[in-house]
Amino acid sequence: MQRWALEQRATGRRIGCVPTMGCLHEGHLSLVRCALTRADRVVLTLFVNPTQFGPSEDFSRYPRTVERDIELCRAAGVHAVFLPQAIDMYAADHSVYITEERLGTGLCGASRPGHFRGVCTIVAKLFNLVLPHVAVFGQKDYQQAAIIRRLVRDLNFPVEIVVAPIVREPDGLALSSRNRYLSADERRRALGLSRALRSAQEALNAGQTDGAALCMRLREVLTADGLRVDYVAAIDPDTLEPIAQLRKGVVIALAAFAGQTRLIDNVALG
Repeated sequence: MQRWALEQRATGRRIGCVPTMGCLHEGHLSLVRCALTRADRVVLTLFVNPTQFGPSEDFSRYPRTVERDIELCRAAGVHAVFLPQAIDMYAADHSVYITEERLGTGLCGASRPGHFRGVCTIVAKLFNLVLPHVAVFGQKDYQQAAIIRRLVRDLNFPVEIVVAPIVREPDGLALSSRNRYLSADERRRALGLSRALRSAQEALNAGQTDGAALCMRLREVLTADGLRVDYVAAIDPDTLEPIAQLRKGVVIALAAFAGQTRLIDNVALG
């Protein structure tokens, strides 16, 4: 991978990278299309990264659809797919990790200890192997994108980070590889996340300014839809700190379980 990337760079080609864990859907393909507008060669990485899963999480059953993914990449115009195995990425005695210590402590970081340590480490490794000029991530993983921007800033990676919009089903459900875990009833209940976010925007439009009161209301919306709430937060779009007074640009971030499946979503108000 690294040799190929160096060859492309030597000819003056600009490399774009789309890091994924596979099980591709239209959301991933939208990232590819975004990368194609910003680079001469686009690399999509397929790697289910074990270091970002906790011991009780779904690493072993995370959906893997490699052959289908490669066909989708070919049809989308991806120039190279990087498909390493865990043994290629982590030596048996590996002992170095990268930890971000501010943006990753709350939200998903509080619910998934060690998750963002795994994310930062694998993204840094992928950047060192793919050597991209630009990398594209999705807004659905809002906290992850903010942490990766901080990683690039603080460790001086020469990579432009682009965050592309959330892609949704016609009924509003944010696309996710984990959606395939949902039964028909759980999928119906999962629509409560996008319904809650719409109600947050409506509340702001109606003059609601109390962040805590809004979050409490959104918890009620999620619970009424049969979801088990992990968190509801009104946060600053850059620092991810809780916001007491709502305003345009504040991000509402949600995580909730439909059955055993944990789903996340967010919206920037206004």
